[in-house]
Amino acid sequence: MALEAFYSGLNVFQYITFRAILGVLTALGIALAVGPAVIERLVLHQIGQQVRADGPESHYGKAGTPTMGGALILIAIAASTLLWADLTNRYVWVALLVTLLFGAIGGVDDALKLARQDSQGLRAQAKFGLQVAVAFAAGAVLFATAQAPVETSLVLPLFKDLIFPLGLGFVLLAALVIVGSSNAVNLTDGLDGLAIMPTVLVAAGLAVFAYATGHHVFADYLGIPAIAGVGELVVFCAAIIGAGLGFLWYNTYPAQVFMGDVGALALGAALGVVAVAVRQEIVLFIMGGVFVMETVSVMVQVLSFKLTGRRLFRMAPLHHHYELKGWPEPRVIVRFWIITVVLVLLGLALLKVR
Repeated sequence: MALEAFYSGLNVFQYITFRAILGVLTALGIALAVGPAVIERLVLHQIGQQVRADGPESHYGKAGTPTMGGALILIAIAASTLLWADLTNRYVWVALLVTLLFGAIGGVDDALKLARQDSQGLRAQAKFGLQVAVAFAAGAVLFATAQAPVETSLVLPLFKDLIFPLGLGFVLLAALVIVGSSNAVNLTDGLDGLAIMPTVLVAAGLAVFAYATGHHVFADYLGIPAIAGVGELVVFCAAIIGAGLGFLWYNTYPAQVFMGDVGALALGAALGVVAVAVRQEIVLFIMGGVFVMETVSVMVQVLSFKLTGRRLFRMAPLHHHYELKGWPEPRVIVRFWIITVVLVLLGLALLKVR
């Protein structure tokens, strides 16, 4: 017999919003509590940041700062999700496993960088291949377990009834979004706190979409597809928010620890898989505009140099360009945060503008 039968107050645990609040607080508490021990262990084993030789000179002083702190984020996310999410929900397991597997890929990359004492880790082909394999597997699972056509269709913002069935193309789209989001966050992770706060903000925005999409009444009112069970990802997003804020406590300028690829690849993949599950890939593109700008700046820089022999930016990704223009690091960081706040609000506005 359920415990609620003996004490009605336990019914509160049935509410996603209540468990999401507990998820934020639990992940935050774990990150704050475990942080000092993790940083101490990283220092003890001399797991320090390897700085790019061609990077800004202002970053040379960061060499040796403990890295792989993303492991702290993953511990907090996993523990909080397992405590408060419905573990019979397929979306929860897909999101959590994708996050942890991308974290493992990043962890191997970080470990190789440390072993070789340079900024080059896994070979690009191997790293990308592993990411694609995990992302395709996630897309295939979501496709195979879909219970309604809308779960594998492309949903366009601004239009209530404009939905395009993708068929097996859904798996390809899912892989592109997950891998693209993962690497975009990784490229953004170049300044103290630059990547983690936008991740927290975008996760909060996606949590709203997950809640509305998983709630039939709200979904009908807002004119978005209703997807049974996807609302449970609110708890997962809450865990990302709590873990991210806890990590920011130690990662804020000047950083005591860096997340490394183990954190950046995992967090980007987490945002991507949630966006895929709630069928809001385009909204992720909007809310994660800072990640998009950073990625596009690298692509444009490479293309411009190959075609013309000239660099469009002083250095890519974009945040380095502004550093070399003379902006202090905190100014770059906070302004990118402000841009993310605006973009997340714009993404949320699309919930009603249809």
